[in-house]
Amino acid sequence: MCRLFGLHAGPQPVRATFWLLDAPDSLAEQSRREPDGAGIGTFDADGRAHVAKQPLAAWEDHAFAREARVLKSTTFLAHVRYASTGAHALVNTHPFEQDGRLFAHNGAFGDLKRLDQHLAELGVTDLVQGQTDSERLFALITAESRRTRGDVGEGIARAIRWIAEELPVFSLNLIVTTATDLWSLRYPATHELHILERDPAAAPAPAAPMDARSIRIHARSTDLARSPHVLFATEPMDHNPGWRPMASGELVHVGPLLAVTSTCPFPDSPAHPLSLSDLEPSAAASQKQ
Repeated sequence: MCRLFGLHAGPQPVRATFWLLDAPDSLAEQSRREPDGAGIGTFDADGRAHVAKQPLAAWEDHAFAREARVLKSTTFLAHVRYASTGAHALVNTHPFEQDGRLFAHNGAFGDLKRLDQHLAELGVTDLVQGQTDSERLFALITAESRRTRGDVGEGIARAIRWIAEELPVFSLNLIVTTATDLWSLRYPATHELHILERDPAAAPAPAAPMDARSIRIHARSTDLARSPHVLFATEPMDHNPGWRPMASGELVHVGPLLAVTSTCPFPDSPAHPLSLSDLEPSAAASQKQ
């Protein structure tokens, strides 16, 4: 299953160090399916998006994700990919960039021909460079955001409602970032997605650096030892009791000053839900824990 990680550090850029693929440290870890790609997106002081990513088709490529990468940004988006559609190629590796926004997705859905027809009707087929369902989903969000004059939250809501009504859906968990805002969606309940609002200054213990680690992604920042920030991840990344699972259908927005708002603008389940057994073998393998 793909791993998602999002961080909003507030209005001032901070430094953070990322390892997107820690070396296996046990036989049990080595037995897990190897990922197909990894990447991280940030924004510079002028608000321009930057993406560093690599398909991991060979052992030599894994050095890219295992090496420490020190980055500075207000928001960060990291993704480790297990392919459900599309070859091991740079164009199929997350995060994707469109209209100055970054996007990563964990899930799968079907009938891409139907979606391609809809994207053609909306005039945005040029946004899709690869073969993945994820990039097509992002293109639909971008198209709907353009139709709402840049309202990304409404663009996400319109895009997900259309897919939930029209296409067979397994999971649509996603994160979208700009230099000032972050949106995160869990839909439906297939895969978990967690949020942590962390304020080190409010803790009774001495302030400590942010140090978040999951099975694949490790992020650390001494700059965030004393300032509030908001984290999103596929699973809780430390023992902080403040982690909570997002509800099925929950869309969370984190604003420039870390104001967190939550809505549930979607039906309880898609009109055409998929189970693991409905997926092609390669797609099913990519969606397992």
